[in-house]
Amino acid sequence: MLERQKLFWGPGLYDQARSRERFLAAMRANCAYHIRRCPPYRAMARALDFSPEQLRTEEDLAKIPPVPTLFYKRRALFSMPPRRMAMRVTSSGTSGKFSQVGFDWGCVLAEVPMVLRLGRRHGLISPVPAHYVVLGYQPHRSNRTGVTRTMYGLTFFAPPLSRFYALRWRDGAYVPDLEGAARELARLSRSPFPTRIVGFPSYLWFGLKEMEKLGLSVRLPRGSRILLAGGWKQHYAQEVDKRLLYALARKVLGVEEEAVHEFFGAVEHPIFYNACPRHHFHIPAFSRVIIRDPETLEPLPMGRVGLVNLITPLINATPVPSVMTDDLGILSPGEDCGCGISTPCLTILGRVGAREIQTCAAGAAQLLGRGEGF
Repeated sequence: MLERQKLFWGPGLYDQARSRERFLAAMRANCAYHIRRCPPYRAMARALDFSPEQLRTEEDLAKIPPVPTLFYKRRALFSMPPRRMAMRVTSSGTSGKFSQVGFDWGCVLAEVPMVLRLGRRHGLISPVPAHYVVLGYQPHRSNRTGVTRTMYGLTFFAPPLSRFYALRWRDGAYVPDLEGAARELARLSRSPFPTRIVGFPSYLWFGLKEMEKLGLSVRLPRGSRILLAGGWKQHYAQEVDKRLLYALARKVLGVEEEAVHEFFGAVEHPIFYNACPRHHFHIPAFSRVIIRDPETLEPLPMGRVGLVNLITPLINATPVPSVMTDDLGILSPGEDCGCGISTPCLTILGRVGAREIQTCAAGAAQLLGRGEGF
């Protein structure tokens, strides 16, 4: 599987034209691996008359079976035994169900350099130590969620002096402590070292609104940053415009908009999408995105709104080469952004209704011959 390493270790973080042949070769190898090692995935491929040899151009990527994330939440699929995996992580499970995704060692050896290279490219890696306030889950052996793993990993972009968690493990459950986080931010404002806030955008918004309500404001030290990972999830109905969030961060914390960084990804698609200085998610060389019609699943042209289909050859342990999310999104030309990155921009607009994604999952189940028993 050297095709995967050639792609993830190769030059051109945002040069899709330069990486095209490496990407297609890695996708052919990845799909062939899963078809060989995972009988349910093989059944889907056969039912759709798909074979890896069909992947000759980027347009052919649409032929890969797009498996909905809801399907993974209902049935665990693996292409290797657990003893050969480096780790197994889960999605957040905000709907009551969660995906289980295995990470093989080859994936880890490709993912870590990707994260470090993209982190350096976006100016996130610093030798200056920092304090961290994590608006998320405190790591615990019973917590295998991917977002917890991601947030913890982000605390190593600058050497950690301390970590404070707003969701703390107490007596067998997580207990929110946004008030404690506010007090910690006030304390750290007097430190000579910068503070890095890592967390869900919803928690940042709620915390900042509470501080504003109480008339509290601080000025975090120079070099402080806000790193936002994960979406609004169960708080999607309360999601606010990014500009309002940035303005509130500047008012309450003294952190300017250019020091706010956003990330996008999924447990089933752990590619490290970084927002550019103009807050657009450009697609890196390690992935491709197809926007599909919610009714027909046909690929849509750039500029049309549809379901977000994420494609990457990163993982061998779990068959996730092409994942259909329940997000609605749109692609736009990278040149329109003006930040200097030319790859297309992905904008997430919201979540599709349950009916459409349920239909996609039911279709995948039927391809496995499981019918309504899925």
